[in-house]
Formats: sequence, C-alpha cells, structure tokens
Amino acid sequence: MKITVCIGSACHLKGSRQVVTGLQYLIAQHGLGDLVELGGTFCMGKCQEGVCVNVDEEFFSVSPSTVDEFFTKQVLTRL
Repeated sequence: MKITVCIGSACHLKGSRQVVTGLQYLIAQHGLGDLVELGGTFCMGKCQEGVCVNVDEEFFSVSPSTVDEFFTKQVLTRL
C-alpha cells in the first residue's frame, strides 16, 4: 500500500507535518512498515480540501485531528 501526503504550502499550513508524523507513528505502532510505503509530494491540486492524502491513488482529506480515524478506516481495513 502506498500513502502519499501533500507537503505543499497550503497543506503544510493545514498540518501536513503533523499528519505525516501521526501516520509514521501509527504505521510503526501496528508493525506495518513492510506493508505501507509513506511518501510526500507537492500540490495535488485540491488545496481547499485540507491536507491531501492519497491511498493507492484514492484521494482523502485528512487533518491532524482526524489522522487516527483515517488510519483505522482507510488503512487498516485495506490490509
């Protein structure tokens, strides 16, 4: 599984660093380092929608406060 988080200007201001940190922690906590590739990218073109995250090319809007729920619903259920 590949998770890509936008680290461009708009998403950075909305908390992309905290989203990346949260995902890194959750991936490690669940021992999924061999199954999940976490990467960054610049603008995904949906700047108004919050921190832009793709999971295997499917778009999601995630915030630092929703990263745990996102991980449970969109990552764990796909593995």
